[in-house]
Amino acid sequence: MTEWDNWIGREQVQRDTLDTALANRWFATFDLEASAIGMMPQGIHLCLCTPEAPQAALGGDGHPARDKSDESFFPPIPLPRRMWAASEIEFLEPIPIGADIERISRIASIAEKEGKTGKLGFVDVEHITKADGGIAVREKQTLVYRDAVAGDAPLSPPEPTSATFDAASWDQHQQITPDPRLLFRFSALTFNTHRIHYDLPYARDVERYRGLVVHGPLMASLLLQMAANELGENKLKSFSFRAVSPAIADEPLHLAMRKTSEGYELGTFASDGRQCVKASATI
Repeated sequence: MTEWDNWIGREQVQRDTLDTALANRWFATFDLEASAIGMMPQGIHLCLCTPEAPQAALGGDGHPARDKSDESFFPPIPLPRRMWAASEIEFLEPIPIGADIERISRIASIAEKEGKTGKLGFVDVEHITKADGGIAVREKQTLVYRDAVAGDAPLSPPEPTSATFDAASWDQHQQITPDPRLLFRFSALTFNTHRIHYDLPYARDVERYRGLVVHGPLMASLLLQMAANELGENKLKSFSFRAVSPAIADEPLHLAMRKTSEGYELGTFASDGRQCVKASATI
């Protein structure tokens, strides 16, 4: 039980349209050819029904501010740092270009824990994304709230070591270098104003990251595209990913995928093999 339990069950409904302009911006961001069949690749739902908080309602970190009012969807847990921790996604139907979108979001659970770095608040949010009235995607997102970082805390993550990522045990491997332009475009697609993705002085001096932080959902989108390249578009039934360690812009990032007895294992890794995102998928 927490003092925020009355937020459990709170719902929010948003509507959107997956128009051609949005689809083209998504394809352009990832250097992909536009769909010839009118269906969007898996992962587009991450860019639909984006935050609608007015400018005056943003907090210092860029996220919508939280309070105890009935209008505040997220509970005002007094921990200032918000991060996307994990997602469990079920794909039911492809989403066509031109579809009318409705997303129903519900606070499923709230928990407070004590971690190595202090107090942690976990909020699970269930999303149902509908396209033209039919359910296309079910997702459970886990958000984590953390204490502020001391101004003299070591920068995270540590500098890369002399080790190298070993791709030998993976079936597919790709190396990219996500730069600030890609981060900016993905922030624009998702209307994400969290300053760690575009404001280097804030990311370094306030949240104590070594550089601009690559979005977890951006890395998940890249892994979904790797899966689509190998298995075909819209073939996954489920996809889960979990943030393990920050990835930093302008540094090499390895994408990897391999078949397992239960489906597929995927991940992103820094140049020295430090894992950034751990993921799994089924078809």
